[in-house]
Amino acid sequence: MNTSFKTVGLIGKYKSPEIAGPLLKLGEFLARRGVTVLVDTLTAANIGESGYPVLALEEIGQQADLAIVIGGDGTMLNIARTLAPFDVALVGVNQGRLGFLTDISIDTMFETIGSILDGSYVTEERMLLKAEVISSERTVFDVLAFNDAVVTKGIKGSMIEFEVKIDGKHLYTLRSDGFIVATPTGSTAYALSAGGPVVHPSLSVMSLVPICPHTFSSRPVVISSDSVVEIAISSAANARAHFDSHSRFDLRDRDRVIVRRYEHTIRLLHPVGHDYYNMLRGKLHWTESY
Repeated sequence: MNTSFKTVGLIGKYKSPEIAGPLLKLGEFLARRGVTVLVDTLTAANIGESGYPVLALEEIGQQADLAIVIGGDGTMLNIARTLAPFDVALVGVNQGRLGFLTDISIDTMFETIGSILDGSYVTEERMLLKAEVISSERTVFDVLAFNDAVVTKGIKGSMIEFEVKIDGKHLYTLRSDGFIVATPTGSTAYALSAGGPVVHPSLSVMSLVPICPHTFSSRPVVISSDSVVEIAISSAANARAHFDSHSRFDLRDRDRVIVRRYEHTIRLLHPVGHDYYNMLRGKLHWTESY
């Protein structure tokens, strides 16, 4: 076998027993190709005895050349954050409709993954965000985000007030329902719903998108990924910071959320012929007539 992927980690959607069949079949396919197969701990709990070594995600990151994620974009987001420091290539297999990140159909995964093992694939680097919450001049929370870091109003429903700085320079002071700092990957998630731009994933930028601002003049801004964004809370009103809708932290007055580019990237592998614009047309229904 002529492939640079000698060890492959298999990771399935959490608490989804239906992935057992496809994942085990994929493991058999890889083993026949002479690949060493590893299964992560949570996946193993869903699929039962597989005969493959079972490791924690961090251990898979240390040992695997490639990780194949079976699930959806949410699963890929979770796995990518954990494996980002290890420079493991990622492939996404979607159980249902093709996703923005998991673009291989489960019906064609053997053919497509076989081609990838043969060296026929397209590589795409995706950036992540590193965010921290500073309270009373102490870092009280830090996390990675693949899509976005979001500050939103709390359960009271009142607008929150905050100042946004870029590299220490004042951008604007807002009263709004919240604020989004999005990667190019996250530009098609919450940021898109809030009126932000679609950003090609090859670009090294961050999108700053106000959520329902009190004034129409507060517009989305696209900045370099080398910048540092600071969101300083003036009036929290039960504000909360969310990161990929996965991690969260309740904010208080005078807390600051600092967002910058994470030093490592995610390396996604796509089938040859992968067309980002074609995927956009399909996912966003741009080809439909009304």
